[in-house]
Amino acid sequence: MANILVHTANESVTLTAQALGRLLDRGDGDAALLYLALLRRHGTVPPRSLAGELRWDRPRIEAAENTLRELGLVAPEAVLEPAEQKPEYQSADIIQRLTQEAEFAGLTAEVERRLGKKLTTPETGTLLGLYDYLGLPADVIYLLVCHCAERVARRYGEGRRPTLRQIEKEGYAWARRGIDNQAAASEYLRKYAERQGMLPQYMRVLGLGDRPPAASEERYLTAWQEMGFPPEAVALAYDKTVLKCHELKWPYCNGILKRWHEAGLHTLREIEERDRPVPQQQKSSVGRDMGWMREYIQRRDEGV
Repeated sequence: MANILVHTANESVTLTAQALGRLLDRGDGDAALLYLALLRRHGTVPPRSLAGELRWDRPRIEAAENTLRELGLVAPEAVLEPAEQKPEYQSADIIQRLTQEAEFAGLTAEVERRLGKKLTTPETGTLLGLYDYLGLPADVIYLLVCHCAERVARRYGEGRRPTLRQIEKEGYAWARRGIDNQAAASEYLRKYAERQGMLPQYMRVLGLGDRPPAASEERYLTAWQEMGFPPEAVALAYDKTVLKCHELKWPYCNGILKRWHEAGLHTLREIEERDRPVPQQQKSSVGRDMGWMREYIQRRDEGV
């Protein structure tokens, strides 16, 4: 009987009988294909980085990866940063996508116009990861790019442009928030603009004048807004911070606000009514009661 397989001169991969048996028993073609791709890379790359090579979106490759973990064919899942999770796209694949997919080619051209530069092949691969791996629609990605460009220009001045790495990082943050359609993106940008408009008020109550906040300061202010604290509540936390630390200590002020947030106190009225210190007379009474109780227990244990 003639041979059916066509043998090529390429380097072969070795699949153990045990691994083959597990894959056949599961009957998951995607898991088998991902395993073969990992073998070809000698298991030196994260499974999800092969999404570009396999031309799979994120849900598909994550499902195949989870199957391999269940079968014990890849190591237990580690917590990976987005930069480690992103797929690797070969130059030939990027060029093919640009020539064969009009939507992605159009998106690339619009991004280049917005950033005022020609994207390099690796940068185009980063853009493809947002489009292909994260599955963000082209219109959402364009809104993302415009948002990043405006944020960088506002912080560092006109003429400055975000890097594709910065855009990619923000894209992963959007994906985690479920911002994957135009309506969700528009709503997020609306709320973001509202928060930005409020920043000067927060800076003034913190005694920082009219200067724009630094990046680390903005992260605190944004978090406090998202917790639901108006400027006057932050002003009270600032007063308490200065009283204790004699200057603004951002972590200490943040600790006060987090404690109020956990207690469900956000408005100035709620805080003033429910976060009052225990009166000294009451503290003394409690101290006397506790002292009496300790003496009673001691006398009881001694049999007096």
